[in-house]
Amino acid sequence: MADKMNHIERAMAGLTNEPVDRLLAYPLAMGVCRRLINGTGITYQEWVSDPKKFAQAFIDGQRRFDFDFAIGLMDLSVMAGDLGAHVRMDEQNTPFVDEPLIKDLEGYEKLEVPNIKDPKTRSYVLVEGTGLFVDALGKEVVTAAFLEGPLLALTQTRGAEFVFKDMYDNESSRKAVHAALKTITDYDKEMVKAFAQKKPAGLVWDYLWGSYSCLGDTEYMEFEGDHKYAGCLNELVQKEGMANCIHNCADLPHLDTQIKKWKPAIYSMAYYPLIPGSPSAKETIQKGYADVSLIGGNIDPQGFVRWKTEKMVDMTKKLCNEVITELKARDLGGRYCIASGCEVPPALSTKLENIQACVDTTKQFGTFA
Repeated sequence: MADKMNHIERAMAGLTNEPVDRLLAYPLAMGVCRRLINGTGITYQEWVSDPKKFAQAFIDGQRRFDFDFAIGLMDLSVMAGDLGAHVRMDEQNTPFVDEPLIKDLEGYEKLEVPNIKDPKTRSYVLVEGTGLFVDALGKEVVTAAFLEGPLLALTQTRGAEFVFKDMYDNESSRKAVHAALKTITDYDKEMVKAFAQKKPAGLVWDYLWGSYSCLGDTEYMEFEGDHKYAGCLNELVQKEGMANCIHNCADLPHLDTQIKKWKPAIYSMAYYPLIPGSPSAKETIQKGYADVSLIGGNIDPQGFVRWKTEKMVDMTKKLCNEVITELKARDLGGRYCIASGCEVPPALSTKLENIQACVDTTKQFGTFA
Protein backbone atom coordinates (compact mmCIF):
# COMPACT_ATOMS: atom_id res chain seq x y z
CA MET A 1 0.00 0.00 0.00
CA ALA A 2 1.41 3.39 -0.99
CA ASP A 3 2.07 5.86 1.80
CA LYS A 4 -0.33 8.79 2.01
CA MET A 5 1.95 10.98 4.14
CA ASN A 6 5.62 11.78 3.80
CA HIS A 7 8.10 10.93 6.56
CA ILE A 8 8.04 14.28 8.30
CA GLU A 9 4.25 14.60 8.11
CA ARG A 10 3.88 11.14 9.66
CA ALA A 11 6.45 11.78 12.37
CA MET A 12 4.97 15.12 13.33
CA ALA A 13 1.48 13.60 13.45
CA GLY A 14 2.77 10.85 15.72
CA LEU A 15 4.58 13.31 17.97
CA THR A 16 1.45 15.45 18.34
CA ASN A 17 -0.99 12.52 18.63
CA GLU A 18 -2.73 13.27 15.37
CA PRO A 19 -4.08 10.68 12.89
CA VAL A 20 -1.50 8.96 10.69
CA ASP A 21 -1.70 6.82 7.56
CA ARG A 22 0.40 4.10 9.21
CA LEU A 23 2.70 3.43 12.13
CA LEU A 24 6.18 4.89 11.96
CA ALA A 25 9.04 2.52 11.13
CA TYR A 26 12.64 2.83 12.21
CA PRO A 27 14.61 -0.31 13.01
CA LEU A 28 17.60 1.17 14.82
CA ALA A 29 19.99 0.44 11.98
CA MET A 30 22.96 2.73 12.44
CA GLY A 31 26.40 1.13 12.30
CA VAL A 32 25.18 -1.68 10.07
CA CYS A 33 24.48 0.86 7.31
CA ARG A 34 28.24 1.40 6.87
CA ARG A 35 27.98 -1.81 4.82
CA LEU A 36 26.15 0.18 2.13
CA ILE A 37 28.86 2.80 1.59
CA ASN A 38 30.51 2.66 -1.84
CA GLY A 39 28.45 -0.43 -2.64
CA THR A 40 30.89 -2.68 -0.80
CA GLY A 41 30.96 -1.17 2.68
CA ILE A 42 33.71 0.10 4.95
CA THR A 43 35.09 -1.12 8.26
CA TYR A 44 33.57 -0.03 11.55
CA GLN A 45 36.85 1.65 12.43
CA GLU A 46 36.73 3.75 9.27
CA TRP A 47 33.10 4.65 9.92
CA VAL A 48 33.65 6.02 13.44
CA SER A 49 36.81 7.93 12.53
CA ASP A 50 35.59 10.18 9.72
CA PRO A 51 32.60 12.60 9.92
CA LYS A 52 31.85 12.24 6.20
CA LYS A 53 31.81 8.45 6.36
CA PHE A 54 29.77 8.51 9.56
CA ALA A 55 27.14 10.68 7.84
CA GLN A 56 27.19 8.68 4.62
CA ALA A 57 25.97 5.55 6.38
CA PHE A 58 22.79 7.35 7.46
CA ILE A 59 22.31 8.82 3.99
CA ASP A 60 22.79 5.47 2.26
CA GLY A 61 20.61 3.74 4.86
CA GLN A 62 17.79 6.15 4.15
CA ARG A 63 18.07 5.64 0.41
CA ARG A 64 18.05 1.85 0.81
CA PHE A 65 15.46 1.30 3.53
CA ASP A 66 13.20 4.40 3.52
CA PHE A 67 13.13 5.00 7.29
CA ASP A 68 10.91 7.53 9.08
CA PHE A 69 13.76 8.86 11.28
CA ALA A 70 17.53 9.28 11.23
CA ILE A 71 19.14 9.10 14.70
CA GLY A 72 22.90 9.49 15.00
CA LEU A 73 24.04 6.71 17.32
CA MET A 74 27.72 5.84 16.98
CA ASP A 75 28.40 3.55 19.98
CA LEU A 76 28.55 3.76 23.77
CA SER A 77 32.31 4.13 24.18
CA VAL A 78 32.66 7.56 22.56
CA MET A 79 32.68 9.65 25.71
CA ALA A 80 34.72 7.17 27.76
CA GLY A 81 37.34 7.04 25.03
CA ASP A 82 37.62 10.80 24.81
CA LEU A 83 37.85 11.01 28.60
CA GLY A 84 40.92 8.75 28.40
CA ALA A 85 39.74 5.13 28.67
CA HIS A 86 41.28 2.72 26.18
CA VAL A 87 38.83 1.62 23.51
CA ARG A 88 39.36 -1.57 21.55
CA MET A 89 38.68 -0.74 17.93
CA ASP A 90 38.21 -3.85 15.80
CA GLU A 91 37.66 -3.50 12.08
CA GLN A 92 34.11 -4.82 11.99
CA ASN A 93 32.86 -4.94 15.57
CA THR A 94 31.39 -2.30 17.85
CA PRO A 95 34.20 -0.55 19.75
CA PHE A 96 34.28 -1.19 23.48
CA VAL A 97 36.29 -0.12 26.51
CA ASP A 98 38.86 -2.79 27.35
CA GLU A 99 40.87 -0.72 29.84
CA PRO A 100 38.86 1.69 32.05
CA LEU A 101 40.43 5.03 32.87
CA ILE A 102 39.32 5.27 36.51
CA LYS A 103 41.07 2.69 38.67
CA ASP A 104 40.60 4.17 42.17
CA LEU A 105 38.66 6.87 44.01
CA GLU A 106 41.21 9.53 43.12
CA GLY A 107 40.54 8.80 39.46
CA TYR A 108 36.98 10.09 39.76
CA GLU A 109 38.31 13.45 40.89
CA LYS A 110 40.82 13.70 38.03
CA LEU A 111 38.33 13.54 35.15
CA GLU A 112 38.49 16.51 32.80
CA VAL A 113 36.14 17.53 30.02
CA PRO A 114 37.92 16.85 26.72
CA ASN A 115 38.27 19.32 23.87
CA ILE A 116 35.39 18.24 21.66
CA LYS A 117 36.60 20.51 18.85
CA ASP A 118 39.76 18.43 18.48
CA PRO A 119 39.40 16.43 15.22
CA LYS A 120 41.22 13.53 16.88
CA THR A 121 38.30 12.94 19.25
CA ARG A 122 35.31 10.84 18.34
CA SER A 123 33.13 13.48 19.98
CA TYR A 124 34.22 15.74 17.14
CA VAL A 125 33.46 13.05 14.55
CA LEU A 126 30.04 12.47 16.12
CA VAL A 127 29.07 16.14 16.19
CA GLU A 128 30.37 16.99 12.73
CA GLY A 129 29.03 13.78 11.19
CA THR A 130 25.61 14.42 12.71
CA GLY A 131 25.63 17.87 11.16
CA LEU A 132 26.39 16.41 7.75
CA PHE A 133 23.53 13.91 7.75
CA VAL A 134 21.17 16.55 9.17
CA ASP A 135 22.04 18.78 6.21
CA ALA A 136 21.48 15.90 3.79
CA LEU A 137 18.31 14.41 5.28
CA GLY A 138 16.74 17.09 7.47
CA LYS A 139 14.11 18.09 4.90
CA GLU A 140 13.15 14.46 4.33
CA VAL A 141 13.00 12.84 7.79
CA VAL A 142 13.06 13.88 11.43
CA THR A 143 16.72 13.82 12.51
CA ALA A 144 18.23 13.52 15.97
CA ALA A 145 21.63 13.46 17.63
CA PHE A 146 22.44 10.68 20.12
CA LEU A 147 24.35 11.04 23.38
CA GLU A 148 25.23 8.98 26.44
CA GLY A 149 23.76 10.10 29.76
CA PRO A 150 26.15 10.88 32.64
CA LEU A 151 25.83 7.60 34.52
CA LEU A 152 26.23 5.49 31.40
CA ALA A 153 29.35 7.41 30.38
CA LEU A 154 30.77 7.00 33.89
CA THR A 155 30.19 3.24 33.97
CA GLN A 156 31.95 3.00 30.62
CA THR A 157 34.89 4.96 32.04
CA ARG A 158 35.20 3.07 35.34
CA GLY A 159 33.31 -0.21 34.87
CA ALA A 160 29.71 -0.65 36.02
CA GLU A 161 30.47 -3.09 38.84
CA PHE A 162 33.00 -0.68 40.37
CA VAL A 163 30.75 2.37 40.03
CA PHE A 164 27.83 0.60 41.73
CA LYS A 165 30.13 -0.57 44.53
CA ASP A 166 31.58 2.92 44.98
CA MET A 167 28.09 4.42 45.18
CA TYR A 168 27.50 2.65 48.48
CA ASP A 169 30.89 1.63 49.86
CA ASN A 170 31.38 4.68 52.07
CA GLU A 171 30.77 8.42 52.11
CA SER A 172 34.12 9.20 50.48
CA SER A 173 33.49 6.87 47.57
CA ARG A 174 29.95 8.23 47.20
CA LYS A 175 31.29 11.79 46.96
CA ALA A 176 33.88 10.71 44.43
CA VAL A 177 31.20 9.25 42.18
CA HIS A 178 29.23 12.49 42.37
CA ALA A 179 32.35 14.49 41.50
CA ALA A 180 32.83 12.45 38.34
CA LEU A 181 29.15 12.74 37.44
CA LYS A 182 29.42 16.52 37.68
CA THR A 183 32.37 16.53 35.26
CA ILE A 184 30.61 14.25 32.80
CA THR A 185 27.43 16.34 33.03
CA ASP A 186 29.54 19.36 32.06
CA TYR A 187 30.90 17.31 29.14
CA ASP A 188 27.33 16.44 28.12
CA LYS A 189 26.37 20.11 28.26
CA GLU A 190 29.15 20.99 25.82
CA MET A 191 28.02 18.23 23.49
CA VAL A 192 24.39 19.39 23.62
CA LYS A 193 25.40 22.92 22.68
CA ALA A 194 27.62 21.65 19.87
CA PHE A 195 24.85 19.43 18.49
CA ALA A 196 22.38 22.33 18.65
CA GLN A 197 24.54 24.26 16.22
CA LYS A 198 24.01 21.46 13.69
CA LYS A 199 20.20 21.86 13.89
CA PRO A 200 18.90 18.31 14.36
CA ALA A 201 15.22 18.22 15.26
CA GLY A 202 15.95 16.32 18.46
CA LEU A 203 18.52 14.77 20.74
CA VAL A 204 18.23 11.22 22.12
CA TRP A 205 19.72 10.44 25.53
CA ASP A 206 20.80 6.93 26.45
CA TYR A 207 19.72 6.68 30.09
CA LEU A 208 20.38 2.96 30.36
CA TRP A 209 20.77 2.73 34.13
CA GLY A 210 17.22 3.84 34.81
CA SER A 211 16.45 0.18 35.42
CA TYR A 212 14.90 -1.56 38.42
CA SER A 213 17.16 -4.54 37.80
CA CYS A 214 20.04 -2.50 39.24
CA LEU A 215 18.77 0.77 40.78
CA GLY A 216 15.64 1.66 42.72
CA ASP A 217 13.87 5.00 42.44
CA THR A 218 15.84 6.64 45.26
CA GLU A 219 19.20 5.46 43.95
CA TYR A 220 18.44 6.36 40.35
CA MET A 221 17.27 9.84 41.28
CA GLU A 222 20.42 10.47 43.31
CA PHE A 223 22.91 9.29 40.71
CA GLU A 224 21.26 10.41 37.46
CA GLY A 225 17.66 11.54 37.77
CA ASP A 226 18.42 14.53 39.97
CA HIS A 227 18.08 17.98 38.39
CA LYS A 228 21.83 18.56 38.56
CA TYR A 229 22.35 15.63 36.19
CA ALA A 230 19.67 14.38 33.78
CA GLY A 231 17.16 17.00 34.87
CA CYS A 232 19.24 19.98 33.78
CA LEU A 233 20.40 18.17 30.62
CA ASN A 234 16.82 17.50 29.54
CA GLU A 235 16.03 21.17 30.04
CA LEU A 236 19.14 22.26 28.14
CA VAL A 237 18.17 20.21 25.10
CA GLN A 238 14.84 22.01 24.89
CA LYS A 239 16.41 25.39 25.62
CA GLU A 240 18.76 24.80 22.68
CA GLY A 241 15.81 24.23 20.37
CA MET A 242 15.78 20.43 20.10
CA ALA A 243 13.14 17.90 21.11
CA ASN A 244 14.27 15.91 24.14
CA CYS A 245 14.12 12.14 23.55
CA ILE A 246 15.22 9.06 25.49
CA HIS A 247 16.42 5.58 24.63
CA ASN A 248 16.55 2.92 27.34
CA CYS A 249 16.98 -0.73 26.37
CA ALA A 250 16.98 -1.94 29.99
CA ASP A 251 14.77 -4.85 30.99
CA LEU A 252 12.86 -3.01 33.75
CA PRO A 253 12.96 0.68 32.85
CA HIS A 254 11.93 3.53 35.18
CA LEU A 255 8.99 4.51 33.01
CA ASP A 256 7.28 6.75 35.55
CA THR A 257 10.41 8.88 35.89
CA GLN A 258 11.68 8.76 32.33
CA ILE A 259 8.30 9.16 30.63
CA LYS A 260 5.64 10.54 32.97
CA LYS A 261 7.97 12.90 34.85
CA TRP A 262 10.40 13.96 32.12
CA LYS A 263 7.87 13.83 29.24
CA PRO A 264 10.26 13.15 26.34
CA ALA A 265 8.99 13.63 22.82
CA ILE A 266 10.09 10.06 21.97
CA TYR A 267 10.85 7.13 24.25
CA SER A 268 12.60 4.13 22.71
CA MET A 269 12.56 0.88 24.69
CA ALA A 270 13.12 -2.87 24.63
CA TYR A 271 11.07 -5.87 25.76
CA TYR A 272 12.41 -9.01 27.44
CA PRO A 273 9.57 -11.58 27.42
CA LEU A 274 11.42 -14.00 29.72
CA ILE A 275 11.88 -11.38 32.46
CA PRO A 276 8.81 -10.91 34.70
CA GLY A 277 7.69 -7.30 34.69
CA SER A 278 9.44 -6.28 31.50
CA PRO A 279 6.84 -4.07 29.77
CA SER A 280 5.45 -5.21 26.43
CA ALA A 281 4.12 -2.79 23.82
CA LYS A 282 0.58 -3.67 24.90
CA GLU A 283 1.27 -2.99 28.58
CA THR A 284 3.17 0.22 27.84
CA ILE A 285 0.24 1.64 25.89
CA GLN A 286 -2.40 0.37 28.34
CA LYS A 287 -0.64 2.05 31.27
CA GLY A 288 -0.78 5.44 29.58
CA TYR A 289 2.83 5.96 28.58
CA ALA A 290 1.94 6.50 24.91
CA ASP A 291 -0.43 9.23 26.10
CA VAL A 292 2.70 11.17 27.11
CA SER A 293 5.35 10.23 24.53
CA LEU A 294 5.73 8.64 21.14
CA ILE A 295 6.92 5.13 22.03
CA GLY A 296 9.44 3.18 19.93
CA GLY A 297 10.11 -0.56 20.14
CA ASN A 298 10.33 -3.43 20.57
CA ILE A 299 11.45 -6.11 18.10
CA ASP A 300 14.32 -8.31 19.34
CA PRO A 301 17.52 -6.88 17.80
CA GLN A 302 19.01 -10.35 17.50
CA GLY A 303 16.16 -11.25 15.18
CA PHE A 304 17.83 -9.18 12.47
CA VAL A 305 20.73 -11.64 12.64
CA ARG A 306 19.05 -14.95 13.49
CA TRP A 307 15.59 -14.94 11.94
CA LYS A 308 14.58 -15.93 8.47
CA THR A 309 12.87 -13.12 6.60
CA GLU A 310 9.52 -14.87 6.97
CA LYS A 311 9.79 -14.72 10.75
CA MET A 312 10.73 -11.04 10.68
CA VAL A 313 7.59 -10.38 8.63
CA ASP A 314 5.47 -12.40 11.08
CA MET A 315 6.93 -10.72 14.18
CA THR A 316 6.58 -7.24 12.70
CA LYS A 317 3.00 -7.92 11.60
CA LYS A 318 2.14 -9.22 15.06
CA LEU A 319 3.59 -6.13 16.73
CA CYS A 320 1.72 -3.81 14.33
CA ASN A 321 -1.57 -5.51 15.14
CA GLU A 322 -0.91 -5.41 18.89
CA VAL A 323 0.02 -1.74 18.82
CA ILE A 324 -2.84 -0.56 16.61
CA THR A 325 -5.39 -2.44 18.73
CA GLU A 326 -4.15 -0.80 21.93
CA LEU A 327 -3.78 2.68 20.43
CA LYS A 328 -7.35 2.57 19.18
CA ALA A 329 -8.56 1.38 22.58
CA ARG A 330 -7.10 4.55 24.13
CA ASP A 331 -8.24 6.75 21.23
CA LEU A 332 -4.65 7.62 20.34
CA GLY A 333 -3.16 8.50 16.97
CA GLY A 334 0.15 7.26 15.63
CA ARG A 335 1.93 7.21 18.98
CA TYR A 336 4.15 4.22 18.25
CA CYS A 337 7.16 3.57 16.04
CA ILE A 338 7.90 -0.01 15.03
CA ALA A 339 11.57 -0.37 15.88
CA SER A 340 14.15 -2.72 17.31
CA GLY A 341 14.40 -2.62 21.08
CA CYS A 342 18.06 -1.68 20.81
CA GLU A 343 20.46 -1.08 17.93
CA VAL A 344 20.30 -3.55 15.08
CA PRO A 345 23.61 -5.40 15.49
CA PRO A 346 26.21 -3.73 13.26
CA ALA A 347 27.79 -7.12 12.54
CA LEU A 348 28.51 -8.51 9.11
CA SER A 349 26.11 -11.33 9.95
CA THR A 350 23.10 -9.00 10.23
CA LYS A 351 20.68 -9.68 7.40
CA LEU A 352 19.98 -6.46 5.53
CA GLU A 353 16.89 -8.08 4.04
CA ASN A 354 15.42 -8.30 7.55
CA ILE A 355 15.76 -4.55 8.00
CA GLN A 356 13.90 -4.03 4.74
CA ALA A 357 11.27 -6.59 5.71
CA CYS A 358 10.57 -4.80 8.98
CA VAL A 359 10.02 -1.48 7.20
CA ASP A 360 7.98 -2.94 4.35
CA THR A 361 5.78 -5.00 6.69
CA THR A 362 5.05 -1.92 8.78
CA LYS A 363 4.01 -0.08 5.64
CA GLN A 364 1.66 -2.91 4.70
CA PHE A 365 0.20 -3.94 8.06
CA GLY A 366 0.73 -0.84 10.20
CA THR A 367 -2.06 1.12 8.53
CA PHE A 368 -4.99 2.64 10.42
CA ALA A 369 -8.27 1.52 8.84
